[in-house]
Amino acid sequence: MSDVYRAISDATRRQILDELVAQNDLTLFDICTRLVTRHSNSATRQAISQHLTVLEEAGLVHSRRVGRTKVHTVDTTPLKAIATRWPTE
Repeated sequence: MSDVYRAISDATRRQILDELVAQNDLTLFDICTRLVTRHSNSATRQAISQHLTVLEEAGLVHSRRVGRTKVHTVDTTPLKAIATRWPTE
């Protein structure tokens, strides 16, 4: 579970998750474009790629190849462990 906390501790990674929740199956180019236009986040493609790796290691993002492109999909299942650990009323 510590990987999940580490993954969501960064603002850029939370922005990436927000964009994937809004629309799944985004490419790295799509994510970079959305971060620039919607969040004024000017991180490089390499930085975004590294953030995606952290999110994948935590199980929050899955990627797959579609032809020559790699698409990313959000998986919120690991976040449910946080909600069950500290339930809200």
